[in-house]
Amino acid sequence: MKKKSVLVIISLLFCTFLSMNLILQQLVNVSEYSQVSQVVPQFTGIWSRLIKMEKVPLNQIISVSSGMSYGAGSEKFEVSYKLFGIFPIRSGEVEVMKPMKLIPGGQSIGVTLQTKGVMVVGQAPVVDKSGRKAFPAKEAGIEVGDILLKIDNQEVKTDQDVSNAVHLAGEQKVNVNVLFKHQDQILEKIIKPVFCVETGRYRMGLFVRDEAAGVGTLSFLDPVSKQYGALGHVITDADTNQKIEVSQGKIIASSIYAIEKGKRGHPGEKLGSFVSNSAFSGTIEKNTLTGIFGTMSGQVVNPYFNEAISVGWESEVKVGPAKIYTVIQGEKIEEFTINIDRVMHNRTDSKNMIVRVTDPRLLEVTGCIIQGMSGSPIIQDGKIIGAVTHVFVNDSQRGYGVFIQNMINEGNPPEKKQAA
Repeated sequence: MKKKSVLVIISLLFCTFLSMNLILQQLVNVSEYSQVSQVVPQFTGIWSRLIKMEKVPLNQIISVSSGMSYGAGSEKFEVSYKLFGIFPIRSGEVEVMKPMKLIPGGQSIGVTLQTKGVMVVGQAPVVDKSGRKAFPAKEAGIEVGDILLKIDNQEVKTDQDVSNAVHLAGEQKVNVNVLFKHQDQILEKIIKPVFCVETGRYRMGLFVRDEAAGVGTLSFLDPVSKQYGALGHVITDADTNQKIEVSQGKIIASSIYAIEKGKRGHPGEKLGSFVSNSAFSGTIEKNTLTGIFGTMSGQVVNPYFNEAISVGWESEVKVGPAKIYTVIQGEKIEEFTINIDRVMHNRTDSKNMIVRVTDPRLLEVTGCIIQGMSGSPIIQDGKIIGAVTHVFVNDSQRGYGVFIQNMINEGNPPEKKQAA
């Protein structure tokens, strides 16, 4: 009998130790700043009598006045846990995220955009009448990646605008005044056009581009505001790798007619064409670190989701299986399995998690994550948590994903207002 009593006591002590260990683990996981869904975490049962939680609202409410439907927004609290309500154990700032629902994308989209100004993508020698090679713009200090804004106080929006303005100045035997953006500076230079014997026109020795086009994937659509997010990463110029400042642009449906399989050291690519009678179209209003954003019109349908699903905030994303939705033939959205190998909460860019393709069919058809798959929505536990963004060049089965939360914040940053 005595032996049984000892065993019972040991068992109770062991269970208490396990419970205490879980409680301590919970407290360790309370960081200086964290986000939770709907409620601030607190203890239950006997632990609610021992460990008291104090929640103090901070003097601000995060809300959105327009754009994506955040519901009532989110609220911030200063939360502290105290043993017996006296001895501090842990404290931190907690942001309680209110429910939000989005329609997952997966549609293949064609993207066209017009730049703000005209981008310099290369230098070209101008061969004059004596056969000498001249670089007027380069010698004046204009570099690849710069954005031409005005020539002789006239805005330039196309490469033809630039060409005509320079040639006209050359015919009139005058210099051109060029206003341009270099990195974050607006500069002005005086350039003397040189007559090019090869083209029969006056030139200043630049290759320029005023638009970009490509194929990607729609990430989500807000059913209330009709705001969309796509790609999951910024659009850059193919030659300069510089972010493209968008003047105007649009997205429409595209049809995938071939797949160039990826392999180690060489990312593959979706080959698609724009659909002339697209069921939907959207404006491009922002080109950001986490994707492109704008307003959608027309019909957007994902056959796997009859209605919008809940957003999974950053705090809910975890290592483990998930699914992505993308097009690999025609316009048909298909579902594929992946695994989230790592979650990186400390990053605020478009590389917040490492994803690995596990679906045999997707691996067979594409070989890996390929170009054009960027923006494919990631669903975990029935919630939309992010989108595919990049592929690892040396391990094409793996790539990066962005938190959907980061896309939402970039697409329409919340306004902070004082609580009344």
